[in-house]
Amino acid sequence: MEIEKNNIKNGSNETAAPAYPWEHSSDEELLKMRVCDLALHIEGTELQDDIREFYSELDAKGLIFHPVVYLADEWLTPDGEPVIGVPFFLAHPRLKKLEQKFCMDVEGGTRDSFKRLLRHEAGHAFNYAYLLHKKERWNELFGPFSKEYRDRYTYRPYSKSYVLHLEDWYAQCHPDEDFAETFAVWLTPNHDWKNEYKGWKALEKLEYTDTLMKEIQGKQAIVKKGNKCFSASRMKTTLEGYYKRKRRINREDYPDFHDSDLERIFTRESSATAKKASQFIRIYRVKIINDVSLWTGGKKFIISRLLQDLIERSNEIHLFVSHNEMETILKLTAYVTSLIMNYRVTGSFGRKR
Repeated sequence: MEIEKNNIKNGSNETAAPAYPWEHSSDEELLKMRVCDLALHIEGTELQDDIREFYSELDAKGLIFHPVVYLADEWLTPDGEPVIGVPFFLAHPRLKKLEQKFCMDVEGGTRDSFKRLLRHEAGHAFNYAYLLHKKERWNELFGPFSKEYRDRYTYRPYSKSYVLHLEDWYAQCHPDEDFAETFAVWLTPNHDWKNEYKGWKALEKLEYTDTLMKEIQGKQAIVKKGNKCFSASRMKTTLEGYYKRKRRINREDYPDFHDSDLERIFTRESSATAKKASQFIRIYRVKIINDVSLWTGGKKFIISRLLQDLIERSNEIHLFVSHNEMETILKLTAYVTSLIMNYRVTGSFGRKR
């Protein structure tokens, strides 16, 4: 279930996906299976071709260390371990279809997104393999490696201190992520980062990364092997359990996240004179943005983005104004205020339910 340099054969990139007895099962049947019983492999899939190309990218840069890539529960590089885990569902089209159904997205589901994520995780792997984070200059540029990780983070979308690679300004999450994102930009073939980031503070980080990589060209890793944490081959949870947990953890990312609260503010009952909730929010949008920003200190663009989500969702589930407008605007403003206050403290709109 893992791919190492010696397992990659030269020659044709054509692969034939392995056949599995469960690949034509219904969703209900598949959900009852344990992940470890799927007996998944990278060999013989498109993933193998992409990993082969990834290793070639490293070779082209003179880097002889090739991190082991294995199937895991999600995208990860375990802390301090120079190995790369990719989500098990990417190993078969049937599982990608199930992921799409339950999560509405398949992270790394296209070859382009897979390679982007792989380069990012490679940044972590090289950081741990060569103990780069122990260098004083590394900590000066990217920040202290020992900084506490948080489940959520706030970010400055217009900052030029960080490269832009993955979504949601991920480089701003933690110094380790900042380096991983910088490494990914540096590694991307034919990426003219010197001109793209000219005038940015992030360019100094890219130039330092370039210097670091030249220093380790042709050198063996200090930490050559790592523990393959959260390996799919050891996941005894069923697919049903896996998706229940995933939806609970990522509930904020699902379109129904606001539904129960919106239904307490508005109603599904329509009438000839009832105003659509989406129209109502648009009318008071500027007032809500200004009021909430004034009393919470929240950024107006974040409040505006939140209101746009509420407008779209209210329209999708056909909500209407049920009470007098003054009462409704008070409820809506209070709801948005609570979300923004939570966001300022935790980096998330979510609240435990």
